[in-house]
Amino acid sequence: MQLQPLRALSDNYIWLLAGEAGRALVVDPGEAGPVLRAAAEGMQPAGILLTHHHDDHIGGVPALLARWPDLPVLAPVDDRISTATRRVAGGESIAIDDWRFDVVAVPGHTVSHIAFHGHGHLFCGDALFSLGCGRMFEGTPRDMLGSLDRLAALPDDLLVCCGHEYTVSNAAFARAVDPDNTALQRRSEEATTMRDAGLPTVPTTLAAELACNPFLRVDAPAVAAAAARWAGTALGARVAVFAALRRWKDTFPA
Repeated sequence: MQLQPLRALSDNYIWLLAGEAGRALVVDPGEAGPVLRAAAEGMQPAGILLTHHHDDHIGGVPALLARWPDLPVLAPVDDRISTATRRVAGGESIAIDDWRFDVVAVPGHTVSHIAFHGHGHLFCGDALFSLGCGRMFEGTPRDMLGSLDRLAALPDDLLVCCGHEYTVSNAAFARAVDPDNTALQRRSEEATTMRDAGLPTVPTTLAAELACNPFLRVDAPAVAAAAARWAGTALGARVAVFAALRRWKDTFPA
């Protein structure tokens, strides 16, 4: 299977996962144009997967359905996504043509956020980013940490296909938290080189994120100590470490 990121809006990615005969799954089409251009070059959409209700992830669906009215649209159980043809929740498995995916509930960024993993890929929307995680618009730190724990427990060779190109800015924060992490230093330098060349920094592997991403490393002594120093108090529980990291990131210079 062939994976292709399509740039959309200011910093979004729409993901295409192509199988045989040019048929492809379309993940989180925030706008229709990039998908329609791919179709003009021979891609035939087989279905749409949506991770959450934000418009920069679903805004292109009506125009795609106008072009392909019978296209299945699999989305979270959330009435804010009116274009869904099937609602799915964590713990379910889904099938479209020859594709098979497991659905993971990842609330935190939104309460109904889901991720899809299968065929060596993890489509995680705005729950997990390379070197970061999503803002908690609707969930709690406990929700979000539980979601990241579920993702961290998946096979570490999965390709992490997130919804935005945030790696370089996330790297600046991660290095402030964990400056002695040599794997993080290498990843940061690699990401800068890739962006300077106009290349996407994702997908990355879950193994690389487990080694570098501070939000997946709340149990690492160096990360916990840095969060406590920033908070100015002992934190103790790992959810308190995560909450401090997320507050720190929310105030970190862009």
